[in-house]
Amino acid sequence: MRIAAAQILSGRDPQDNLRQVRERVAEAAAQGARIVVFPEATMRAFGAGRLDEIAEPLDGPWATSVAEVAREHGVVVVVGMFTPARGGRVHNTLLVTGQAGDGAGGAGEDLHLGYDKIHLFDAFGFAESDTVSAGDTTRVITVDGVGIGLSVCYDIRFPGQYRRLAAEGARLTLCSASWGAGPGKVDQWRLLARARALDATTFLLAVDQADPDVEGVEVKKGAPTGIGHSLLVGPDGSVRDEMESQGSGLLVTEVDDDEVTRIREAVPVLANGRITEEPAAEVAQ
Repeated sequence: MRIAAAQILSGRDPQDNLRQVRERVAEAAAQGARIVVFPEATMRAFGAGRLDEIAEPLDGPWATSVAEVAREHGVVVVVGMFTPARGGRVHNTLLVTGQAGDGAGGAGEDLHLGYDKIHLFDAFGFAESDTVSAGDTTRVITVDGVGIGLSVCYDIRFPGQYRRLAAEGARLTLCSASWGAGPGKVDQWRLLARARALDATTFLLAVDQADPDVEGVEVKKGAPTGIGHSLLVGPDGSVRDEMESQGSGLLVTEVDDDEVTRIREAVPVLANGRITEEPAAEVAQ
């Protein structure tokens, strides 16, 4: 399966950010991508304005426009947006939209759904929970017969979520992020992506916002924006592909579902977990 990481720098205006989505989807589709993954907070960057004033439901105009782009190009688009929650808060939502396929070349299910970020970024002096409500449900989708787990940014620090996604059928996991800059943060990003792929013996595509410093854009101090370094990690923990630039760009790469089977046969950590691990012995090899 060919997949694409669209490393963009979103800003304040949801319509301008939608323009970036349209352009990157068209570019990725032209290179044969089946899934195009955008960062967290693509709809509006953190620190660029109130999130509740732009939040929309999944059947609102912003998400509907993304769906139209996905169907126009015959791809599945995964993109970070914000949906309304109770009490004036929002959910940090990963929208998934497009034709899922059936693994045999057919049209399959028409996907249009969301995953709400479970682990909120209350760290490094930032309190995401001030304005965002946490989700409480993991999510695995199927595209062309391949199980794909969904996660957002700070989720990547919690290995149990990735093992659970694998137990629920994920063989590729996506992590869309707006990874805050700071000392050691690039190393942590790469290390965590490799560790979570190993924990779950899945491919992991981690897609970050571009670095605003590289793009020459001033942003609100302290807001988690991005550091670039979008990358694909294999089920053996090795980095298979990575963006050469920390600025905006597109990484189109390949995943081989058969390799997940081979790695799980060689290193069956999901099946071998005992009293310190959640049961995952029934995960397909």
